[in-house]
Amino acid sequence: MGAYLTFIEFQVNIITSSLFMTACAPNLIAVALAGKAGVTLSWMPWLMASIVPAAICLIVVPYFVYKLYPPEIKETPNAKEWADEELAKMGKLTLSEKLMAAIFAITLVLWMLSSTLGIDATLIAFISVSLLLLTGVLTPKDLLSETGAWNILIWLSILVFMAEKLTQFGLIGWISSSISNAMKGLNWLIVLVVLALVLFYTHYLFASATAHNSAMYLPLLTVAISAGAPKLLAAQFLALFSAIMGSTTHYSSPAASVLASSGYVKQDEWWKLSFIFGIFYILVYGIIGLAWMKLIGMW
Repeated sequence: MGAYLTFIEFQVNIITSSLFMTACAPNLIAVALAGKAGVTLSWMPWLMASIVPAAICLIVVPYFVYKLYPPEIKETPNAKEWADEELAKMGKLTLSEKLMAAIFAITLVLWMLSSTLGIDATLIAFISVSLLLLTGVLTPKDLLSETGAWNILIWLSILVFMAEKLTQFGLIGWISSSISNAMKGLNWLIVLVVLALVLFYTHYLFASATAHNSAMYLPLLTVAISAGAPKLLAAQFLALFSAIMGSTTHYSSPAASVLASSGYVKQDEWWKLSFIFGIFYILVYGIIGLAWMKLIGMW
């Protein structure tokens, strides 16, 4: 049961990472780098583009995992009673918890409407943190103790800065022109699909999706646009693939590393099953996803 739950959690995490723009750090890297290519990716259009392929995967993948990697224990008759007991121990929601839930909901709504309201997503995050401080849900000491958040803030900003400098100094242009020359004459749709596959399968070489996106997303996007692909479609399609590429290995993302280190799923099983599900994601996002984005007017 532990192995099944671990692997299903990993797969669902991959799917939901593609569903929301703010679901993982590599998505925000894609947003920042797309902006440098003159493309604006925002919360609600991202959700609209990803919702159909993600919904299909959320429905189908748990069933596939159950068939390919079934749990030995399939019945848990005492689960509800145990959950009720644990909830009773926790007691009723406190005022701070209610305020936290309300501010979280406000943040999501503002993120969804950010493009309509003309508000930057970063500003919304600062507003939310300010509300948490003003209402006493968090204290300055709480913020300082969030070392993981500060760590992400520092290296994320540095990676974006480095990607900008690589563009400025001509490396990105050289890579883009090299790939573009190799694919010259091909239809832009074929080019876009090939580039998405390159982005997906080169993730076997990376232990960080953020570093991978920082290195490869912008060059591949530039090549796709130069081949004639619609800017918004190319940026969004590659961004979705940069999310689902986390389904490759046990070191593909922080979530993968944490779950794999639990020891429930053997490494060979992880790689074998991930390869199978990777092909499934490519087919769903590459065929149904493209067709859906055509239907909603992205190209």
